[in-house]
Amino acid sequence: MSTEVSRLTGAVPAVRVFGLSARLRVRHLTVIGIGLVLALAVAVISAGTGDYRIPPGRVIAVLLGRGNPMEELVLTTIRLPRVLLGLVVGAALGVSGAIVQATARNALASPDLLGVTAGASVGAVTVIVIGGDGASSGLLRSVGLPAAALIGAGLATGGVLILLRRTGADGLRPLLVGIGVSAFLSGIVSWLMVAATVDDAARANLWLTGTLNGRSWPEFWSATAALAVIGPPLVVLAPRLLTLRLGIDVARGLGLATGRTQTMLLMAAVVLAGATTAVAGPIGFVALVVPHLARLATGAAGPPLAASAVLGALLLVTADLVARTAFAPIQIPTGAVTAFVGAPFLIWLLVRHRKGVLS
Repeated sequence: MSTEVSRLTGAVPAVRVFGLSARLRVRHLTVIGIGLVLALAVAVISAGTGDYRIPPGRVIAVLLGRGNPMEELVLTTIRLPRVLLGLVVGAALGVSGAIVQATARNALASPDLLGVTAGASVGAVTVIVIGGDGASSGLLRSVGLPAAALIGAGLATGGVLILLRRTGADGLRPLLVGIGVSAFLSGIVSWLMVAATVDDAARANLWLTGTLNGRSWPEFWSATAALAVIGPPLVVLAPRLLTLRLGIDVARGLGLATGRTQTMLLMAAVVLAGATTAVAGPIGFVALVVPHLARLATGAAGPPLAASAVLGALLLVTADLVARTAFAPIQIPTGAVTAFVGAPFLIWLLVRHRKGVLS
């Protein structure tokens, strides 16, 4: 591996690795560094919070292999998978939202707009409600909740993209198409909930709220695998994302295959959002809010991917800590906390959008 540090323009240095180069902006690096430190600090506090309280210093000692058997049992079996899953899911949702907003060139776009959440909900609730013990439904249950949610997210997104290809994707059309498809799929979920037994309805309702409660290592490794698979292609596609921000006509003039690039980027966003929804349920507003926070913090022209990942991890692990402790011993869904913060932020975005502040 060869690393070359040079200066592309002015005082902005660039690092070049394997033929790929990226500018090193001090403000970006500062936001990423502070965000990482805060996210890890909250993660350590969250891992030590609970009925069996472990001070932050002891949490670090346990992670370094110097804990007692009880501390190791509580951390590695119960709390650590949930905290790490919160970091991974938050990072994936932040990156997914940044990709969709930059690709659609719409500040109010999010993976939810592409039907990811609604499609995943239909897939998961279908398995919960219809997947019984009979011979005809045994195959459906064997598909598994995460796989069904991921398949549902993919099918719904494909439907939205087909409609946008026919109606056009300019102006408010993506918003209207996404709202329409999501409303249709929400109707299917409501019908399934009415037809469900009490126990199945309770399970489905718990999944639909979006929560990290009860999640363990299999869910963490599943979400991490999705992030690891999508990460390398995103490193290659990130420079093209910057070109797309200049506009479709300009990007084509610069020789970029805009249609293929948009499709690949949106597929990456759908896989990230779908995989995380499959393991944690639909946690709303993170993918919408985080790219704006990253853009405002870094002062970038568009949503930065790396900063969105870090701030997404920080936001979700903090929201999960609040969900666990605000009304202890009762735990509220993590998605309820993000909605409580995200809904006012969405209203604030709309007000700023009306004033022409958003790009």
